[in-house]
Amino acid sequence: MESGARRGAELDSPDGDPARRRDPPAEGEDALSEGAESPDERFRADRGKAPSGGAFLPPKLDGDICVHSILECECDAMVCQFSNDGSLLAVGLNNGTIKVFTVDDGSVVQSLRDSESVLSALPVTALRFFVSPKSHSLLLATYASGRVKCWYVWGGELLWDIQELKETGGWEEGMGQRQTFSLSVTSSGEKAATGGSDSAIHLYDLHTHQKLLTCSASSTKAVMDGHRFRVFAVAFHPEKEREFISGGWDNTVQVSETLRLPTFARMFSGPHICGDALEINPVTNHILSGSWRKENALEIWEYATGRKVCEVPNDPHGQSRIYTCHWLGNDHILAAGSQTNMLRIINRNTLQSVSRLLDLPAAVFCSCVCLQGKWTGLIAATSGNRVFLLDRRSLQPMR
Repeated sequence: MESGARRGAELDSPDGDPARRRDPPAEGEDALSEGAESPDERFRADRGKAPSGGAFLPPKLDGDICVHSILECECDAMVCQFSNDGSLLAVGLNNGTIKVFTVDDGSVVQSLRDSESVLSALPVTALRFFVSPKSHSLLLATYASGRVKCWYVWGGELLWDIQELKETGGWEEGMGQRQTFSLSVTSSGEKAATGGSDSAIHLYDLHTHQKLLTCSASSTKAVMDGHRFRVFAVAFHPEKEREFISGGWDNTVQVSETLRLPTFARMFSGPHICGDALEINPVTNHILSGSWRKENALEIWEYATGRKVCEVPNDPHGQSRIYTCHWLGNDHILAAGSQTNMLRIINRNTLQSVSRLLDLPAAVFCSCVCLQGKWTGLIAATSGNRVFLLDRRSLQPMR
């Protein structure tokens, strides 16, 4: 069987066959069956659905949101992340480049790419800003090549680089190197966790750049004591830095309560995660999960028990298979994905959509929310080679 990295590179070639780009298997579908995609194809699954050629047709707006600006990139934008102070937006591209934009005027301040990124030409898969002990704003990035890189943004300098190795015991035996898909950093900026194609989760000390621990399932496959398939989301608890959750293709959310043991404390079943679609609300201690499926795509769970609190109904404009979701304060939810290519804001109490961005040119693989500074509440969402910055009219008088 050919390696995922190699086959993914072929799919990105100009003469690649669009018919070979498949969506992730729906819940219950066997990921090992004939025709199942290679690990990095998840980041290309919906690319063929964007209109080819012709003028760009602006998406439709409904409700409280308006377009602040639209950022254009040279290829598909896969992930995005605001800086801690909200002044910058980093955008990871399908070719391995990271573009850093100013939020005020949308100008490019840095283009981050090293020789390895040029040679591999594999996608950036996750981005997280954090502050160093010397108060420098640094950017941590993961790649489908299995690399974890730390960038000093203002200097355009690569500070350190780790090649993650494939762990044994995952479902992808014989499929080549590990591909890293997900990333989370603790609130203090001291620790990071990554998930990937081999189902293992690596924990790192960001001060020493050393790996602390690898969390993985036991060899006894009769017991679900860890992930068995790809891990597409990792999220530290905002107020409990020793605890994190993770999810992926095996329809489980695993909960770890210590950074010392390579095991998980508990798990609950349900979410079918295919993107950065797990987030903990520290006020309610609830988990928001987004699943890549037609029904029960958005769900809310109790963190302490794993009990399902509720399901968010589908939008009247159509079903969305969710790639990305976030809490918007305590009163709203942000969710977006593929099929209807729609982003929507949902009232937490009524569970109904109050704002929408409709008819986007391609699937929304990633979104993020600005949490501090002048642009608090601003939303960024990727779609094709564009990033849409969305403001809420109700917040504009406070700018």
